[in-house]
Amino acid sequence: MKLILRAYNLKLKHTFRISRKTIDFQPSLIVELQDDGFSGYGEATSNPYYNITVEILQNDIEKIRDIIEVTSNETPEEFWSKISLFLKDNPFALCALDNAYNDLYARKKRKKLYELWNYDISHNPLTNYTIGIDSIENMIAKMNELPWPIYKIKLGTPEDIAIVTELRKHTNAIFRVDANCAWTVGETLENAKAFKDLNVEFIEQPLKADNWKGHREVYQNAVLPVIADESCIAESDVAKCHNHFHGVNIKLMKCGGITPGRRMVAEAKKLGLKTMVGCMTESSVGISAIAHLLPELDYVDMDGSLLLAEDIAGGVIIKNGKTYYSDRAGTGVILF
Repeated sequence: MKLILRAYNLKLKHTFRISRKTIDFQPSLIVELQDDGFSGYGEATSNPYYNITVEILQNDIEKIRDIIEVTSNETPEEFWSKISLFLKDNPFALCALDNAYNDLYARKKRKKLYELWNYDISHNPLTNYTIGIDSIENMIAKMNELPWPIYKIKLGTPEDIAIVTELRKHTNAIFRVDANCAWTVGETLENAKAFKDLNVEFIEQPLKADNWKGHREVYQNAVLPVIADESCIAESDVAKCHNHFHGVNIKLMKCGGITPGRRMVAEAKKLGLKTMVGCMTESSVGISAIAHLLPELDYVDMDGSLLLAEDIAGGVIIKNGKTYYSDRAGTGVILF
């Protein structure tokens, strides 16, 4: 098997701001695995919150190039188990490799990934479209630019209730709000009361990731469901979130790829947690991998490619929240 790495700096349509950072470009690394005339693709983006850069991704993958390239016919689970031993400290790199191998494996079987898993795509959830923190005028303009059935509103400012109140005047779409760890317990409980009347579906990660006492208090008292994100990184975190959150937002890059991501979804379901998968401003390479998990999810946030000024790949197409799969096998990705 042959490994190819490609680095990109993805330009966003608009400056994107959340409670802890602002970006105009998203650095990304694309992994291609070639074998028997087929190619599989995976992606990981940089993230300062988790101390991940494209250079770190490249260096950590290059260290195990020889191990990767002797792989041939292992199952995705076997491949993941083998390389995860060397990438315990870099789940982002592990994700890019795992997703690429899953894609390659399915293509060699001449099946779409969801077909390989025997998933039924007839009732897939719609994806939200994210509106980053900005002036209210600009947030309204972004909604008008792309009318959508579900918006995720990034919050974490002193004016959060005023922001959502004003945005509600301009659309009947469902709102989800994401504070990215910026609120206190008291703020969360008060905001939830206001947001319930504004047709907000749920609150994502209101408190700092390790505030488990606070998570429990919010879980027991908030009038809206609360979904974990930064508090749910690895497989072991799913059980921790039980009785602390109503659901979990699984990020494939944080957990190490689609292989452990599927295990996390299955465990969440067993525990009665709502299941969600989110993105980290990927191109269509990463988004197309997420799309094949849709039949197992209650919610999804896979708008990364929609936030880009120009995509670097084709794959799934998303229109008005609905996902349309490529005719190609695997994840359906093709690089432009």
